[in-house]
Amino acid sequence: MESYIVKTNGLKKYYKLGENIVKALDGVDFAVKEQEFAAIIGKSGSGKSTLLHMIGGLDIPTEGEVYVDGKNLSEMDKVQLAVFRRRKVGFIFQNYNLVPDLNVYENVVLPIELDGACIDKEFVEQIIELLKIHDKKEALPNTLSGGQQQRVAIARAIASKPAIILADEPTGNLDTSTSHDVMGLLKMVAKQFNQTIILITHDNDIAQMADRIICIEDGKIVKGSDYHA
Repeated sequence: MESYIVKTNGLKKYYKLGENIVKALDGVDFAVKEQEFAAIIGKSGSGKSTLLHMIGGLDIPTEGEVYVDGKNLSEMDKVQLAVFRRRKVGFIFQNYNLVPDLNVYENVVLPIELDGACIDKEFVEQIIELLKIHDKKEALPNTLSGGQQQRVAIARAIASKPAIILADEPTGNLDTSTSHDVMGLLKMVAKQFNQTIILITHDNDIAQMADRIICIEDGKIVKGSDYHA
């Protein structure tokens, strides 16, 4: 039997918009194996961000279940979900979400400190070195380029040794060349530290860098779209 780190069963997210019911997700069955790099591709409004938010415990489904690292998220309350997110999920966002008053190193270790956990300094140094931001450790985010800021966000996502990394359009604000550099580094660091990544993007070139590609449209996974890149 296959071992999955992420699994969704009949996942639905419906909400009202005026008189209409919007089916953001409409019965999604989806699974990702440990150490896999999966890309979910789809146009704006296809449901890919909603799916990522469900997997990360940022949103509650109308129906269906999400399992991450063997835990059923629907059985958790708000406090348990917050702890789960902090310990089990590394997020990488399009807008970096770095704290402007903290330097690079402080941003990287912030989630670990918020959890009251012990910082594995050697591990953090190794990530920072691999992502080529070692010389920027004491720099503030506003002194960095977009590509450098996204590398800091990647380091922060990996530093807490999460079960999964969720990347939400991580190259959306970067030019093509920087996008490919950042994606190459993300893939390299994930392989080095045996990380599982689920990436969402509307960019086919970026999706091709993943091990596996899944296409989503109108809240459903397109039949026959799940393939290895």
